[in-house]
Amino acid sequence: MMKFETLIVEKNDTHVGTLTLNRPESLNTFNSQMAAELDQALGELDADPKVRVILLKGAGRAFCAGIDVNELAGKTAIEYREWIGKMERPLVHISKMKTPVIGQLNGFAAANGMGLIAACDLVIAADTSRMGLTAINVGLNCVGPVIPVARCVGRKKALELLLYGNLLTAPEALELGLINKIVPKDDLETQALVWAEELAQKSPIAVQIAKTAFYASEDMNYAAQFDYMNEAFARLCTTDDAKEGVSAFFEKRPPVWQEK
Repeated sequence: MMKFETLIVEKNDTHVGTLTLNRPESLNTFNSQMAAELDQALGELDADPKVRVILLKGAGRAFCAGIDVNELAGKTAIEYREWIGKMERPLVHISKMKTPVIGQLNGFAAANGMGLIAACDLVIAADTSRMGLTAINVGLNCVGPVIPVARCVGRKKALELLLYGNLLTAPEALELGLINKIVPKDDLETQALVWAEELAQKSPIAVQIAKTAFYASEDMNYAAQFDYMNEAFARLCTTDDAKEGVSAFFEKRPPVWQEK
């Protein structure tokens, strides 16, 4: 088990790695240490062949309330650029990983916390959860976090969220495509793990190729994206696990993945 000061990282025998933001006294806000540790932990879990799915959650009553404003004052423009880049690095990192990341949304996600939830590949949320790009309400803005948000909701709604800073309820977030599932608050821990374990049972190679190809081709034009995806599918078909999956289907038995 990896050791961090601002995170808890755990792995189980069902191929799920759990990463918990662990600054509950500060509502899991990003400081420089947590941003760096989160980026490192994501990379280490992604490199672990025993981890097929990562579950990302927050300790205490919030997922993440954004960036710790205690670090805000007293920087030059160059220092601010370096500092905010560090805060956003985990959001970009998720899109470059082969391992799917499921966000587990408890309480609320604000500002960079909402950006982190939007950057997750999938999200399961408590029915009481809320989220918003709230920095505009204190004279700042969420121009970094709005990037993954806009890819979920589109330009008009993203600008509304960015400029007004209002909080969305879980049903509103579901309707906009920011989350995938809503469960009762008391069932969130159990249901999130069940959902992660269900995904971990799929062919790891098929899942990893699907995620990697999806993000790599996202900004291509229509025809080029088909070419790229067809090449990814062709590579998948040459793997032992693709052959095993088809054989298991015809033989009516569970597949045994070799990850090759």
